[in-house]
Amino acid sequence: MPQQSIAFIGGGNMATSLVGGLIGNATPPDTIWVTDPESDKLEALADRFGVRTSADNETAVRRVETVVLAVKPQVMAEVVRGIAGAAREHRPLIVSIAAGVRIADLARWLGYDAAIVRTMPNTPALVGAGATGLCAGPGVSAEQRSRAEAVLRAAGITVWVEDEGLLDAVTAVSGSGPAYFFALMEQMEEAGAALGLDRETARRLVLQTALGAARIATEGDDPPAVLRAKVTSPGGTTQAALETFSAGGLEQLVQRALTAARDRAVELGDQLGRQ
Repeated sequence: MPQQSIAFIGGGNMATSLVGGLIGNATPPDTIWVTDPESDKLEALADRFGVRTSADNETAVRRVETVVLAVKPQVMAEVVRGIAGAAREHRPLIVSIAAGVRIADLARWLGYDAAIVRTMPNTPALVGAGATGLCAGPGVSAEQRSRAEAVLRAAGITVWVEDEGLLDAVTAVSGSGPAYFFALMEQMEEAGAALGLDRETARRLVLQTALGAARIATEGDDPPAVLRAKVTSPGGTTQAALETFSAGGLEQLVQRALTAARDRAVELGDQLGRQ
């Protein structure tokens, strides 16, 4: 697709990772704007990537085809209302990467029938290994969907959902998901130390095992259930551990945990929408 011009409203970690991914994929730096109230942050981004920067959100909005809203959810209403006039005049594609902020609320704050794509990225985007769910609002064209996907794909894989409500499930699975794996790694490290390994050895073994398991799962075609069966010998050590997990209700616990995360995402969306 033709090169698009992009403005990131907010220059935090997620915006920086997306900018880095876009630059790494040969996006010309002079087609990217980043705005932020912190001048030191803008100076660092300009020095690192050669992008255009501004402390004025409206200036950037008027110069681009795609605007990426990369500010904290709690200040999103204020920021969006601040760019509403420029956006209404210029009509860019609006892409939100803020958790919980719904398309209808963004449109209400903008004050017109904007083309909006809401997304839910996760923190592995910071190392180019992200997973992002996207949902297009009413009136978003196929070309605009491609533009939004190109931005988020710069930091990992992308998946589309047609029902915006499913982004709450995406939040529960992948948005919050890295913390679940970190928690398991943390407990495996603790258990390894309790079994007599020094902590550094336990950590190295756990981290490399997690990396290796993820690579096998992502680079092959077998689903996790098949992969689990392949490394579980009848009557062996792995079966003993897995049976202990099962006896402790692991399957039900995971279901309850992800449901709780989904329900909290819905609650946060309701709270943010009252602004």
